[in-house]
Amino acid sequence: MVALTAVSTAVSAQDLLANKAPSDRTLKDLKTIKINNTPAFVDLHNPAGEIYTTWDHTSALIAPGVMPPNFKVDLRGFAMPTPSRKITSKFGPRWGRQHKGLDIKVYIGDTIYAAFDGKVRIVKYNAGGWGYYVVLRHPNGLETLYGHLSKQLVKEDEIVRAGQPIGLGGNSGASTGSHLHFETRLLGTAINPALMFDFEAQDVTGDYYVVNSGKIQNAKNTVVATAPKEEETAPVSQNIVIQLPAATPKAPAIAPAATETQAPATPKQPESKTPKELTYVVKKGDTPYSIAKNHGISLDQLYKLNGLKPGANIKAGQVLKCS
Repeated sequence: MVALTAVSTAVSAQDLLANKAPSDRTLKDLKTIKINNTPAFVDLHNPAGEIYTTWDHTSALIAPGVMPPNFKVDLRGFAMPTPSRKITSKFGPRWGRQHKGLDIKVYIGDTIYAAFDGKVRIVKYNAGGWGYYVVLRHPNGLETLYGHLSKQLVKEDEIVRAGQPIGLGGNSGASTGSHLHFETRLLGTAINPALMFDFEAQDVTGDYYVVNSGKIQNAKNTVVATAPKEEETAPVSQNIVIQLPAATPKAPAIAPAATETQAPATPKQPESKTPKELTYVVKKGDTPYSIAKNHGISLDQLYKLNGLKPGANIKAGQVLKCS
């Protein structure tokens, strides 16, 4: 894979860059790609619409949707968010809490770039956290967050391209020095960006990452790491593979033919009556998808049977209709 290179820009030139941003507004909103050698289009107005059920500008963390059991995140067509190679703080526990991104050393005014094609979901300021920050949703299913900026160069609902300037490095919010706080999230769950982005090598770690049963797999190097559990609940792809397990068909009940003169070999047991309406009590850890799968119905059927909107939350003890 060819790593992207970046030409350093003097800090004094950043105001000129800011005045020109956002860049080319004549870019089309549909991108031609190939899936299984067949031309197709990705609608950047609704990136990753297959798994996300909402689009809003209120919360950077909450991104409700339905996660398929096997999901391939396409890392091709990437751009490094910054040419800086220095990581100042890693993903994981820090100061008694979970640090859900990477801190990369940048200077005030350094250009920050969009990691993939996508759409701007949030452009806001958070005094006690990320300061000036931007959240992008991408067709590959990821959402990327860029924090502690000194200036935001894009607006909410704007279509952006990989490598397009979206902000300038800074020291805003809860920050003790200029740096870029960079997060990668899937359906609101933070994933260690180092599993996908190698800032030292200025490259991605592979062509794909496969999310399967809570694990993140490097499809290039076959390195498997478990995604961290989080208390918080917070991106259609260039080549997305969603594998849904086929429902097990129910075997038809076949009863032996009986004649009037033939006596049964064993006493006939009373037939059990199937209830007209099968219900299920939600247990801790259940998801709408797991319940639908276990009862041989589709997720849409489960939602319709219970009058729920797609992506609605369920809770333990709740009684659901399953037939």
